Amino acid sequence: MQQYPTQDTEWQAQLEEITGALETVTDSMEREEKLEELLNRVCRQVLRAVPDVDMAGITLHREDGPETFVCTDETVIEVDAEQYRVGNGPSLHSAETGKIVRVELTEAKQRWPEFTSAATDAGLGSYLSAPLFIDHEYQGAMNLYSRRDHGYRELDATVLDLYTTAIEGYLRTWQRYLATRRLTEQLRTALESRPMIEQAKGILMVLHNYSAEKAFATLVDYSQRSNTKLREVAERMISEAVGPASTDTTR
Repeated sequence: MQQYPTQDTEWQAQLEEITGALETVTDSMEREEKLEELLNRVCRQVLRAVPDVDMAGITLHREDGPETFVCTDETVIEVDAEQYRVGNGPSLHSAETGKIVRVELTEAKQRWPEFTSAATDAGLGSYLSAPLFIDHEYQGAMNLYSRRDHGYRELDATVLDLYTTAIEGYLRTWQRYLATRRLTEQLRTALESRPMIEQAKGILMVLHNYSAEKAFATLVDYSQRSNTKLREVAERMISEAVGPASTDTTR
């Protein structure tokens, strides 16, 4: 007897694709230092996670307005530009409302005529958009385009929602990782270029944005209150900040 795929088996297959796509993205996070490069990879992998996607792009809302930050095909830029020009369209609606938008272009002409005309001229038939929020500086939507006019299904929308939610968390973690790494590099630079007390001053200046005078006054104040030599205060601070091994070369 012939076996036909059920919704459960299809969902399981798509979950496996999502997992594989996310693993590919996360594997590259330690190597990538530019958001544009990482989001390009996110776009390429969503083609794998969601069926019947011919091209993808990410809209970000910046100070001077929305822009297509990355995409897998130049056609995306042309179609999105019409949304930005008139100030409405499914991508903008998704970003503004925080809701997923599914569009079959034959049914969207009345709501978004300019976008529908541009998408139809580009040979597109269906559109799916999900909000993407990384932080207050980087927020917008992930947009999927298909040349088929079937319209994306509820299952496809659920898959995209799951993918973007995971990506949001990964990108926030990636940003914190980069910030921590930059701070560590700044601290090590301070350690290598200053004598012991100057190193401790540098750490306070980096961590708390103190002036040199305030950093030194803070060290002196702690030294007096704890009845500890200033050098010992500085050495203890360095040890706590970057580990005792880093202080050996200064002796």
